[in-house]
Amino acid sequence: MGVSALVNLEPDMEVVAEAADGEQALELFTKFTPDLALMDLRMPVHSGIEATIKIRSKFATACILMLTAFDGDEDIYQALEAGAQGYVLKSSSGEKLIPALRAVLAGQQWIPDDVASRLASRHLFEELTPRELQVLHELAKGLANKEIAEALNITEHTAKDHLKRILAKLRVADRTEAVTAALHRGIIHL
Repeated sequence: MGVSALVNLEPDMEVVAEAADGEQALELFTKFTPDLALMDLRMPVHSGIEATIKIRSKFATACILMLTAFDGDEDIYQALEAGAQGYVLKSSSGEKLIPALRAVLAGQQWIPDDVASRLASRHLFEELTPRELQVLHELAKGLANKEIAEALNITEHTAKDHLKRILAKLRVADRTEAVTAALHRGIIHL
């Protein structure tokens, strides 16, 4: 699980607070109003995306950089839609982080080439509907069509229809591939 670091960059770079979860990140951001927040995507209580939305709703000019291990195209898209100005993978070398911090602080967007190519692949797929996402979540639990239908209060035939559309939209052949692809892309999380 990730943490959020709140940083003041002037005169010297200084971490002014670290949050163990998304709710604490919002509280500490409010208390310290840092120059920049480094936000992990997956945190307890509120995700990095949820925390970013909440921070940006209170502080419209807040500078937020996602620093995370998750490189799914949907994760990247959701983070940027939430208001993060940059997205850096933890696997990136340290010398790539300082330019990202400075760029985001200067009001620029920072999306490295590897992240940009992942994000660009998102347009190759049709977006799943909210109901298809519900079916996919139940599928990830290992439920059969009948169990999915019962869990979502739909008919088994409707569950099968949703599953067919999910397979087509994710461009996969079976249920296991659907869950694997959805996890890899960041559409669902376990």
